[in-house]
Amino acid sequence: MVNLLSIADGITLLNAILGFLALLMVFSHQFTLAASFILLGLLADGLDGLVARFIGNGKLGEFLETIADMVSLSVAPLALVYAIYYDAITSELFVHLLVGIVLVFSLVCSIIRLSSFSLLRQKQSFVGLPTSASAIFLVIITFLKPGIWYVLPAIVILSLAMVSSLGFPKPGLKVNLIAAVFIVVTILLDSMYGNIAPLLLLVALSFYIVVGPIYLQVKKRSNISGTGDTRS
Repeated sequence: MVNLLSIADGITLLNAILGFLALLMVFSHQFTLAASFILLGLLADGLDGLVARFIGNGKLGEFLETIADMVSLSVAPLALVYAIYYDAITSELFVHLLVGIVLVFSLVCSIIRLSSFSLLRQKQSFVGLPTSASAIFLVIITFLKPGIWYVLPAIVILSLAMVSSLGFPKPGLKVNLIAAVFIVVTILLDSMYGNIAPLLLLVALSFYIVVGPIYLQVKKRSNISGTGDTRS
């Protein structure tokens, strides 16, 4: 079985390991470390794709990536959010139940999104919001800790976006490098300087989520218009 793996698959396995370590940190109430492991998993998730483009992927790569992302980009972030808000919601049964329903809903959407990724793969865009974007948002929550009534609607919206038919642009190498810098700075600075690093990451993420689909629609209409002008 080991012969079916490539170097890129090894990085994918590292992503899964980081997700598992994040879960262990959640159980140990080491929330900052848990968030850091999830962010490192995000970096590994991006790196394995880059390495695969240059040296190729193993026969198990596609299957490994889905499983690894499920652990590091879905289960671990959702568990972290639940642990962060546990003390605030445990005394109210209705709120506790509602939080559980929303988190399970997000988990189901993540499963659907990840399992359908290979079937809906496109060269220039993603169909549905990438799970990594949702994971970044969930981790940012653990730094900023907004009220639960702000968090729940946001999770529902992002979950619906994951299973929607909306198109989101695939970032190029430069954008990915900038995103990696934001993530590394967030890990290093944590909540220092008034949470400036998580806030900047949130602004960049919000810009991508809101502007991304609009940009693709404008680009698509421009291409159609250009094609029509050429024919005429």
